[in-house]
Amino acid sequence: MKKIEQVTDSTMVVGVDIGSQIHYARAFDNRGRELTKRVFSFQNDIEGFNSFQLWTEKLKNENKKTAVLIGCGQQVITGLRLRSM
Repeated sequence: MKKIEQVTDSTMVVGVDIGSQIHYARAFDNRGRELTKRVFSFQNDIEGFNSFQLWTEKLKNENKKTAVLIGCGQQVITGLRLRSM
C-alpha cells in the first residue's frame, strides 16, 4: 500500500517539528485543512509526550477521526528520544 493511500476521510494527520527541548505539532484532515487554530508545543520529556498524546486523542475524538498518522522531522538523537517514550 502506498503511503498516500493510508490517509482516508477518517484519518487525522499530525506533523511534528522536532526540536532539542521543545517540539511543535499541527493537525490536519485528509484534505490538508488544519484542525486547530494554533500550534501545539510540548517538552522533550515524558510529561511533554503525554500531553501530546492527550492532545492528539482529544482532537481525533472532536473531529470524529478513527486513525492518527504522525509525521516527524528527521533528527536522529531527539527523534529517537521522542519515539522511545
